[in-house]
Parts: sequence; structure tokens; C-alpha cells
Amino acid sequence: MESWSVEQVCSWLRQRNLGELVPKFREEEVTGAALLALNDRMVQQLVKKIGHQAVLMDLINKYQQQKNRLESLTCCCETASPKCPEVVSGKNLKSFFARYKMSQWTSSYALPDFPYDVKCTLAEKKCPDHSMRIRIIEFLQADMTKYLEGSLYPNSQQYNIVVNALLQAYPFLDEDGNGFLLWKRALKDRFKYVRRPIEDDEQVLRNKCKFGHRRGQTRKSSSAENKPDDIQVQVEEESVHLEGSATDVHIKWLQQEYMKTQRNWKEVENRMNVTIETRRKMISDKAPLKDILRLFPFLRCPYQLFREFQLLTHMDIYKKTVEILEIYSENILSLYVVRNNPINIMLQENLKRHTEEDILKYMKMTAACLLLPVVFGDDSSLFAAVNEEVKVATPVLEVKNPFDVNSCEFALYIDSEELAQLDDCTMALAALVASFHVFDIPCPKRIHRTLSFLESLVFEVRSPASLP
Repeated sequence: MESWSVEQVCSWLRQRNLGELVPKFREEEVTGAALLALNDRMVQQLVKKIGHQAVLMDLINKYQQQKNRLESLTCCCETASPKCPEVVSGKNLKSFFARYKMSQWTSSYALPDFPYDVKCTLAEKKCPDHSMRIRIIEFLQADMTKYLEGSLYPNSQQYNIVVNALLQAYPFLDEDGNGFLLWKRALKDRFKYVRRPIEDDEQVLRNKCKFGHRRGQTRKSSSAENKPDDIQVQVEEESVHLEGSATDVHIKWLQQEYMKTQRNWKEVENRMNVTIETRRKMISDKAPLKDILRLFPFLRCPYQLFREFQLLTHMDIYKKTVEILEIYSENILSLYVVRNNPINIMLQENLKRHTEEDILKYMKMTAACLLLPVVFGDDSSLFAAVNEEVKVATPVLEVKNPFDVNSCEFALYIDSEELAQLDDCTMALAALVASFHVFDIPCPKRIHRTLSFLESLVFEVRSPASLP
């Protein structure tokens, strides 16, 4: 904290619900060192409200106490004095080194040196597209793994440190104050994705035993697993009907690239562009979805699904979905028809447990998304399975723990099989709408009004459907 800049202090205030103090602290140029030097009289001059004064002084005092305890522990460990037997023994010693290592990690972290194209995008101070977001997240994940000495299990504080560093360096990524939660979830999901194929890592095995396998991710027995050679043979067999053509070369490259953890996303986009006619012909000929995904596995990636939708319709469906939920969330939640719905009741219970503005807004948008079919009198089971098994073949969302910020999960299912895991409710809703168009799937009548409402807003129809 002593080395914090003015902007870092302001970010710290916002995280502790003291955002009202930011203009004054910025005006007075309060750095981290100045913050720790504040006394009661200075705080009274800076802060008008007595409640804010008390909270601020309490936070400063707690930090000073924690710092003093850490210095005392360090001294005891260095000297191994008999006066501190509890410090140098067993569990307490391990706990001390964990805290010390964490403090070192916090004070030393700096953003990685991004590639040239990422730097150019960030230099323009424009929100990156989905492929560029993925690249940023990949580099952050790789950089965090280095800092963590190869560990793939960062804790919540370490995620916060990295995301805060990113948003402080590039404030425009905060997206009107909603960016922190989205970037953090994307980074957590990236670590989940990297951990998924690992079988022999000691820490991964330990955590799998502790928490159990997530449904749908249990690997086959070793005798049934595909080895690299088997995979190569399978790829060649799948594309044999295109052998010798230029399209075959691109498809093979896409299949092999999809198996990698570090992907060349720019080249992926180029080759997906080249092969779009083959893909659209297969879809129009009603080829089985599993065959399409086998040849073009990147359609399982949400950002590529959105990009395919944009190539077909010239519309950015993710951006449109964010706007829809931000505009209509409050209206949906205020309707009488959703008042006694179990999802709304679950929302109200969870709202009482949080005070952070970003989290409250995220929860309301999630609830509004899940309650849309109820508003239009449609069949909710054809829209989302909330804490239930997916039982329909048409595109549908699977949602687990929708209002638990740390454990909520979204996934898109088609033909009762998982197509993609999704970061949040906006990405989930966008993926659901996009999947009907990208895979040319007829909309079920029992969900028609809900999807018609969404599509009228996405495609900017002159007289869009309105809420009942």
C-alpha cells in the first residue's frame, strides 16, 4: 500500500464502497503513503460523513495492525527466538510463509509484455473484440502461472490483484464499471480450461479428489483414451472425403490447432473465413451437428460462435445482448408475473447478502435473463435448465448456482450435449440466440415469443416486440 499511486488508492476506495470519496482524494493527490499517514484530524477535513470517517480509519488501522504483526512474525522467524515458539512450529510456520509469499507476490506483480497486435489494440483505447479478449486472458493466465511457480490454482486475492492491475493500466476495459467481474470470471474460466485435460499433476489430482469431477468432464479410462497418434489418424479419416483439396488442409489445421492450449487466434479466424462456404453447405444440407463440430471444433468457442453470427448477419450479438439486459432488467423484475417465481425469490434472498454495486447489477441481469420466458408465457424448460439436467434437444442453457458469484456456471447444450461453457448470463443469452441462426435450427413454438422479442432487438427491427 505504501507504494500505491493516487489512482490505486481511488480503486481501493471503490472496492470498499467508498466511491464517494474518490473525487476529493484525487483532488488532494492522496497516494498510498499519504493514506497511511492520515490522522483523525486530516480524515475529518477530507471526509464529510461521520460514517465514512469511521470506516476509513478502521481500514487504515487494520492494515497497520496487520503490517505490524507481519513484521513481528518475520523478526521471530529470522531469529528463531524461544520467545515465539508458536511461530516457528509446524502449522503456524507454514501459515506465516504462505502469508509472506502472498505479500511478496502482491507487491511484485506487474502486467506481462503483451504481443504487438494486443498493444496496438490497447493503445487505441477501444474495447477489444472477443478474439482479442481471449488473447489477453491467455497471456494473463500464462503470466500468473509463472508467478505462481507453475500452480494452476490461484486464490481469489490473486485474481483480484491481476484484474485490478489490468484495469488500472487500461481503465477503458472497465466498461462503465462492470468490467472487473467479467474479466475475473474470464480469467478463472481460462484456468479451469487449462486444468481440464491434465490428469497426472499432483495438485490437480488432489483437488479432483477433494471436490469431485464436475458432471460431463470425467475422462474415459486409460484404455479408451485417444493418444496423439490415434487423434491424427482420426483427423485424417474424418476429412478423407476432402482429401487433396485446399479446404482439407484448412480443416486439418483447425482440428489440430483446437487441441493446443496456446492457439494462434488470428490464423484461426483466417481459416474459418476461408472454410465458411463448406461449413454453410453442410449446415444447409442438414448434416449432423456432431459431424460439423468434428470438422470445425472452434464453433464450440463462444467468441467464434459470435463471430460466425456476425459474418452471417453483420450484427455484434454479444454487444446487443449486453444492451438488452442492461435496459430491460429492472423492467422485467418489476413485473407482477415474475414476483412469486422461484428464480425471483432466489434473487431477493441473495441480494441481501451483497452490497457491491457490480455484483448486484450482475445478479439482476442474470435473473432477468432467466425470467424472460415467464414474462412471455413460454416454456422455461426450452430456454434454461436451472440447477437441473438438460432434457431437450434444441439449443438450451444449463445454469448452475446462478446467483453464487464464485460457483455459478453457464453452458450451452444442443442435442442434449454440451457445446460450450460460458462466462456469464450475457454471454449465455447471446450464445443461445446465435446458435439457432448459426446452425439453422428451427425455433420451437413454445419458446417462439421470447426469441422473437430478443431477435427484434438484436436486428434492430423498426417496430420491435415489447414486454407484455
